[in-house]
Amino acid sequence: MLEGCTSWPADVAARYRQDGYWLGRSLGDLLEESCARNHAKTAVVSGERRITYAELAHGAAQLARGLLDLGIRPLDRVVVQMPNLPELMTVLLAVFRAGIIPVLALPGHRKNEIVHLCTHSGAVGYLAMDDFCGQDYRALAREVHEEVPGVRHVLISGEPQEFISLESLGRQTDAVRDFEPVDPSEPALFLLSGGTTGLPKLIPRTHDDYAYNMLATARGLHIGPDDVYLAVNPAAHNAALGCPGVLGTLLVGGKVVLAAGPRPQEAFELIRREEVTLTTLVPPLVRMWVDAAEKEPVDLSAVMLQVGSSKFNPAEAERARKVLGCRLSQWYGIGEGLLTYTRVDDPDDIIFRTEGRPMAAADEIRVCDPVTGEQLPDGTEGELCTRGPYTIRGYYNAPEINTRAFTADGFFRSGDLVVRRPDGNIVVTGRIKDVINRAGDKVPAEEVEKYLLTHPSVQDAAVVGMPDPVLGERSHAFVLTHDGELRAPALKAFLRECGLATYKIPDKVLLRTTFPYTAVGKVDKGALRTALTPQPPG
Repeated sequence: MLEGCTSWPADVAARYRQDGYWLGRSLGDLLEESCARNHAKTAVVSGERRITYAELAHGAAQLARGLLDLGIRPLDRVVVQMPNLPELMTVLLAVFRAGIIPVLALPGHRKNEIVHLCTHSGAVGYLAMDDFCGQDYRALAREVHEEVPGVRHVLISGEPQEFISLESLGRQTDAVRDFEPVDPSEPALFLLSGGTTGLPKLIPRTHDDYAYNMLATARGLHIGPDDVYLAVNPAAHNAALGCPGVLGTLLVGGKVVLAAGPRPQEAFELIRREEVTLTTLVPPLVRMWVDAAEKEPVDLSAVMLQVGSSKFNPAEAERARKVLGCRLSQWYGIGEGLLTYTRVDDPDDIIFRTEGRPMAAADEIRVCDPVTGEQLPDGTEGELCTRGPYTIRGYYNAPEINTRAFTADGFFRSGDLVVRRPDGNIVVTGRIKDVINRAGDKVPAEEVEKYLLTHPSVQDAAVVGMPDPVLGERSHAFVLTHDGELRAPALKAFLRECGLATYKIPDKVLLRTTFPYTAVGKVDKGALRTALTPQPPG
């Protein structure tokens, strides 16, 4: 395996192959076969552009040969930073065919993140659009190229200026030749760790494990060749990429619709026009869609709404299904691997109140004491630890982090607090690092947020801890409101009426009309803490 990556033990890998979890096929081969089977069908829709499977395969093969002719070799890393446009699909299929490893940056990343990703991954190339939504990625490319000498190739889709044109590179080679076989046990792509603070860690997902990830999620949601997936979240992020996302949909022969953003009216029109059957949203975007649908009713009865990434309040889940008329599946997922989800035929109690059961029979789950590591019984809150056929055994080139993030026997320590019910369904209760230590009392941020979200005037909420010389930490609640009538004292009184313990009532409530969000739609708690931190004079 690529140096810097941690492989599964040989006996475990053999068992996953024998049991059919790993197919022993590269993503490039699997996607090429899907393109051949479905050559005349529409593969990707973006605005007025409609691309068939045959066109997608042809463009990807040309680009793959162009990248190899440029001197980029199998297992070389390239940082790919592209929005939800067809060019991203072509690039991904191309690098999978060539055995080149894409490091999937998000459109919102800037110099610090891109320089870090290029340096840490040892990238030899950077691939981006010319500009998008007012951001000139060629200017960013110049900064990266200057700071990271190892990035020898900058390839730009659109107007490249002094850089290499992705489109012309694909057209420069028409020779038909076979590609070298790609080892499916090697990394196919690097995802980024999903934390909201600090620079991201690199998650190596192999061809074997990510193919299972895509196919199993498609099966779990009954997605097949007649289905249509709408990507409103960044398609370079795990949820919209391969759960089943854009790649999983292409793998089973469905149609991918790429939205420019999550705005409800645009999304509703795409759903109607393209007969969308599945989309993935984070809870804040669900709230936005529900608010819009209450003003102007829509019929989303043909749509399965896949919700994940952060806690979805049961009352909100019920409201979403009622107002939107959609089917609903709640998901817990980590880029490192494990996925749990509520099944299509689960009763409402499970769909509204849990994050479901693990996807694979081979997923091993432990709920452990975060301090001692002792395994805890069902019904007890603890840290979710897991290993399985699509959960990594280590971050890329991060030995010190790996000793803390993985147990000696290969379980990944998620950092998430959960309760496993006797029926096997998981309820996510918070993050270990989101527990505020207030004078020795532990305040779970997510629990307080859950109660805040039950107030009819609250649209979103985020609770953070800040250092305090007396209490150790004080809790601050940022609250996004539907209107300007709500006041902090009334909200504190509401929490007391809910029966929340006195020490869990926020020390300070700050009302806001907007929130900072990360590139994947999570509230950016790091930015909120920064807003509270006094800045030095001058």
